Amino acid sequence: MAVIPVDIAARPYEVRVGAGLLAEIGAQCRGRLRKPRVPIVTDAHVHAAWGQVVEASLRESGHEPHWRILAPGEQTKSWEELAATVNWLLSLEVERGDHVIALGGGVIGDLTGFCAAILKRGCHFIQAPTTLLAQVDSSVGGKTAINTPAGKNLVGAFHQPSLVLADLCALETLPERELLAGYAEVVKYGLIDDAAFFAWCESNGTAMIAGDDGLREYAVAHSVSAKARIVAQDEFETTGRRALLNLGHTFGHALEAETGFGARLLHGEAVALGMVLAARYSARQGLMPLSEAERITRHIGGIGLPADLRRLGLACDGAVLVRHMLHDKKMDAGTLPFLLMRGIGETYLDKHVSLDDVSAFLDDELARAPA
Repeated sequence: MAVIPVDIAARPYEVRVGAGLLAEIGAQCRGRLRKPRVPIVTDAHVHAAWGQVVEASLRESGHEPHWRILAPGEQTKSWEELAATVNWLLSLEVERGDHVIALGGGVIGDLTGFCAAILKRGCHFIQAPTTLLAQVDSSVGGKTAINTPAGKNLVGAFHQPSLVLADLCALETLPERELLAGYAEVVKYGLIDDAAFFAWCESNGTAMIAGDDGLREYAVAHSVSAKARIVAQDEFETTGRRALLNLGHTFGHALEAETGFGARLLHGEAVALGMVLAARYSARQGLMPLSEAERITRHIGGIGLPADLRRLGLACDGAVLVRHMLHDKKMDAGTLPFLLMRGIGETYLDKHVSLDDVSAFLDDELARAPA
């Protein structure tokens, strides 16, 4: 088991990465679960795959699991489910010193974490991420949120978990499409500031996705370490350092909004295509060599992720996608900063990007013949 510390000044915690952690969740959470009753929020798919395993471990440790089983998908991150889940926790008499377990992917982690942030002005929660995307990204760093009609993750809070248990066995039950969606967030850490890790991804990504246990542990642990380092430097995204973690997200969230935040385009797929677009736009602006943008495109497309905007079949133009971007959380005094690249491993925040230029670029990408 790899143990990665997240050195947040006020609330440091550990991320544990290894096989079999869900079967040991009672022992792993020893000292944190103060009462016999343990609230667990999950979704129907995860409960079917892992509910009995978690239930058995907790009961063996003397606990009584209470389950809230939600529908899978982004629609669960809503005002309605937030209110219903908070009321459910209140009915269980959850106190500020208690822990709620979030068992699932990013949707469950985001919703449960936000509930914990606002319940009695803040109770504790434990992340037990079951998707690759959640293990390497959303379960670490304390960003919690729900979606609204105006856009994705626009209502939320920073609220750090007490512990993260990333069980690699959970990846074995994921469909390949979900694994690939999570892989986009793995590649992101190479593109941000670690060209050597991007090269590792080029050499090992296919085998990692196929199921090599050692490669999976390395990919998850390395990604978590990279995120933990950045979060420790800028917990509340005030200096701009943490904003680097949003590479691909401005383009990606616009694509998610246009496709309805549904199964047509998963979040990780949107991020993957968003990173390709960020690289291609950077090259168009003369910021990075076109050859490096093409290298990024080849790897992301070659692994099986979307890398060509035209293939989405969108019935819109660049101006429509840019209008979606105006709801981005990073908007500041009417200006939208973009994460662009000077090269692989050289991402930076640019606050002087013309949205008209972005719109024209997207028009060209939409018109470009599919590769």
